[in-house]
Amino acid sequence: MGADTKQQQYNAEQIQVLEGLEPVRKRPGMYIGSTGPRGLHHLVYEVVDNSVDEALAGFCKNINITIQSDNSIVVEDDGRGMPVDLHPKLNLPAVEVIHTVLHAGGKFGGGGYKVSGGLHGVGASVVNALSEIMEVEIKRNGKIYKQTYSRGKTQTPLTEIGESRKTGSKTMFKPDYQIFEELEFNYGTLEHRLREMAFLNKGIKITLKDEREGQKRTEVFHYEGGIKEFVKHQNKNKEVIHPDIIYFEFQKDEHEVEVAMQYTDRYNELILSYANNINTSEGGTHMIGFKSALTRVFNDYARKNKFIKENEEGLSGEDVREGLTAVISVKLTQPQFEGQTKTKLGNSEMRGFVETTTNENLTAFLEENPSQARIILDKCLRAARAREAARKARELTRRKGVLDGLTLPGKLADCSEKDPALSEIFLVEGDSAGGSAKSGRDRKRQAILPLRGKILNVEKARLDKILNSEEIKNMITAFGCNIGEDFNEEKLRYHKIIIMTDADVDGAHIRTLLLTFFYRYMTPLIEGGYVYIAQPPLFQTKKGKEVYYTYSEREQEKLMTELADKPGKAGIQRYKGLGEMDFHQLWETTMDYNNRTLIQVTMDDITAADEIFTTLMGDKVPPRKKFIEDNAKYVKNLDI
Repeated sequence: MGADTKQQQYNAEQIQVLEGLEPVRKRPGMYIGSTGPRGLHHLVYEVVDNSVDEALAGFCKNINITIQSDNSIVVEDDGRGMPVDLHPKLNLPAVEVIHTVLHAGGKFGGGGYKVSGGLHGVGASVVNALSEIMEVEIKRNGKIYKQTYSRGKTQTPLTEIGESRKTGSKTMFKPDYQIFEELEFNYGTLEHRLREMAFLNKGIKITLKDEREGQKRTEVFHYEGGIKEFVKHQNKNKEVIHPDIIYFEFQKDEHEVEVAMQYTDRYNELILSYANNINTSEGGTHMIGFKSALTRVFNDYARKNKFIKENEEGLSGEDVREGLTAVISVKLTQPQFEGQTKTKLGNSEMRGFVETTTNENLTAFLEENPSQARIILDKCLRAARAREAARKARELTRRKGVLDGLTLPGKLADCSEKDPALSEIFLVEGDSAGGSAKSGRDRKRQAILPLRGKILNVEKARLDKILNSEEIKNMITAFGCNIGEDFNEEKLRYHKIIIMTDADVDGAHIRTLLLTFFYRYMTPLIEGGYVYIAQPPLFQTKKGKEVYYTYSEREQEKLMTELADKPGKAGIQRYKGLGEMDFHQLWETTMDYNNRTLIQVTMDDITAADEIFTTLMGDKVPPRKKFIEDNAKYVKNLDI
């Protein structure tokens, strides 16, 4: 009775008060998303965002980011320098308040910044809370000031250390090993985000430098053309169908919109939207306004110029967006972000603002450039005809029971579990490996779908052709959720879709073809975290009665060193493919929930993903060759 009463007590003693920045350290995911690579890199963006806000306010031209040899980060700008005078209420230097008090900053309407991105004042303090060490140097008032912090707390008082005629802020921080799963910064991840920031803020010069051993390099991102150059960059490995990038900008009161767009010969669209430099990956009111105007303008122009007859069906939004690369960037004083990940703009006034601006400017471009308008309209009309063909193909396949989930493919060895959250499907390369997987699997929770050879490269095909591919139809049917605009996440039959291919060149190619298909036509699978890559072993080593499996050359070398002192000769088998393993070995190494290693496929950066898939799977050979040449030197483990 006493124990039960004690457990049921809920009074003041149970209310925990977290002081200062303790809440950030207690629940870091709430502030930076995760304690994995995504959250680690987010720390850099928070500090850089503060410098970019200085640039937006007109006080900063240069931002330098350095990855130091010990994986610490230095961000330096030539802005005004953070204020160092005493805060009237807290009686502390303003820079100390910025770095040690949550929700303290110049972005809350106090006149410091008109437009700002980031987390609106929590950035510097969050980075401090999650850093083992942090040092800030400020050039201001003809002097240089310095202060150090650690894990959210001030370590030294603000000290004057010299004189300078320049102004600016310099921040060094080293992420806390007690918080993060790993501390290694990825150059490519930072490169993509910083390039994006430079595109979105024309004229800013952002320099990224890597000082780590074996990775030393420097890149400068500086684009006077802003988002026009952004579109040009995204289209560099695609064939554009008209020469001019359509560009316009408009500012009224405290609202500003900038749009750049150009059509390519591709079948997929890439529309990137931003609000105050924040990537609104879930879209929002500005995206709705742009899409609505786009469809209306092209239909009005097509009817006026007799491309479409009065009694004919007009172009759909899907038709006018096929092959389009566009960037929409809005800036506003009070952005409202909605959606599951707070990446959807909710300000209702932005829909009409963007729609009206796009209507006027896009109409003017088409009227003034009739030859380019004709090329674009021809592309849209071809897309409409292909859409009609795809609709008929869909109806035909539905009548045959292929896309409605009623008739599962004969090659599928399904699982008995009906709860998608507990079910997983392995996409296995070849019938031989498929046979082993079927024999070795957990029949209750694991389904197996063998794939014959390499699937169609969807980067080079329209939807009507894609729906005629047997292997792709089998996957669509097995998953149960349909594709493209008909995709329905609620009907997904498995919450783990696991690609299991050989660890060789062909296996890598099949994996890339599958990922291209998921990225282009089943994007929510990747966004929802449903797609995984299995990691089969490369080697089996037997010594005495012991059997060891290793998954890379480096791991095998380490194992051989460890086994050198043990008696007997080691027998080593290098697996050329999954088919060389019997079902016991395949289960034990690659499919067993307790022993296997799965890599979850994520899509944090849509611009980088689009660029990679276009480069690797598109028509142009030179960009693919250059990609391989540029990146080969940074490959640490090549097991093929």
